[in-house]
Amino acid sequence: MKTTIRKIGDSEGVIVPRELLDRMNLRVGDQLQIVETDDGIVLRPATDSFDRQMKAARDVMDKYKAGLQKLAE
Repeated sequence: MKTTIRKIGDSEGVIVPRELLDRMNLRVGDQLQIVETDDGIVLRPATDSFDRQMKAARDVMDKYKAGLQKLAE
């Protein structure tokens, strides 16, 4: 399925076809999670568990920032 990146106000965005929204049971106002992969991007319905996991990961990265930077060298 193809779509085009379009100008929307001062931003850019994509229009998700209605039939796909219906199949995925998505509605206006629903949040999507954007995941970058080696093959491109994946859009998934956002879940609270993902948000909690991301917050926990950020907390760990903040707590061990110096150690992680040293490991990255």
